[in-house]
Amino acid sequence: MLAGFLLLVMLGALVVLWVAMESAGGMEGLTAGGNRVAVIRIEGLIMSGRGGFSFLGGPTSGSDDIVAEIERATEDEEVKAILVRINSPGGSAAASQEIYQAIRRARKAGKVVVASMADMAASGGYYVAAPAEAIYAAPATLTGSIGVIVTHQDMSELLTKIGVKSEAVKSGELKDMLSPTRPLDEKQRAVIEALVAEVYEQFVADVAAGRGMDREDVIALADGRIYTGSQAKANGLVDELGGFQEALLEAGHLAGIEGKPRIKEYRAPSLLDWMLRGTSARAPRMAVTGGLLYDDFAARLVRGGVELPVPSAEP
Repeated sequence: MLAGFLLLVMLGALVVLWVAMESAGGMEGLTAGGNRVAVIRIEGLIMSGRGGFSFLGGPTSGSDDIVAEIERATEDEEVKAILVRINSPGGSAAASQEIYQAIRRARKAGKVVVASMADMAASGGYYVAAPAEAIYAAPATLTGSIGVIVTHQDMSELLTKIGVKSEAVKSGELKDMLSPTRPLDEKQRAVIEALVAEVYEQFVADVAAGRGMDREDVIALADGRIYTGSQAKANGLVDELGGFQEALLEAGHLAGIEGKPRIKEYRAPSLLDWMLRGTSARAPRMAVTGGLLYDDFAARLVRGGVELPVPSAEP
């Protein structure tokens, strides 16, 4: 029994050492000084507030956490560049905007920022990549999906068949406009359409500003469709084809770092991160809630993968 206890203590010590090494950037991170590239990871659904894990949707990235990491890297004197590694189908428009603005502030402060797309960086995932100085994607990366959607499920006929009646006491006629117990009327639909149109315009304007593109050119690409990395590069949404290592080298090159840069990360991986390490790179599974404003690519996710139309390279 004592031997088992000592083994657990030894394993715990190894875990603590591993976490410290990962947080500091590996074995090289335990040495002082040096020109570093801070790696900021955006994985899973992008949400406002703190990130974590949703049993409905897998890992989530919270804007509070991501913005704090970007600001820490911006203020860190040994960090010469920031590499934003994205593997996300999108999420909250407001959360994506917060991260977008944090990246713009980092660049304004003089930091090089490069984005690296993994399996997917779609909708909100593309939104947060747009202000980077350079965007890298694999040829098979799924990206684009520039658009906004609000869903409404009308269950009134089903509820009538099973004898369920609903009555709302409300302060205004539009207070329950996304209630599943009744269909949208024309006034409600007009309100939702105006909301979607405004957020869509914000999305398009930010992509145009981040990429240095004309609004009309972004509009031609922003019909919600998905692009492969190769198609995105052909259409000007991505700068280069390559993976994490290529993006890392480019970040170091743009920052004037000689040789392969050393990595610095601020988030120490948790035990849950280890447990999810084999699944976090895959598309997160999620349930879509009626009335939630979210990016349209997330709506196409199904359990165990994604269902996609064959995308076209033409705008």
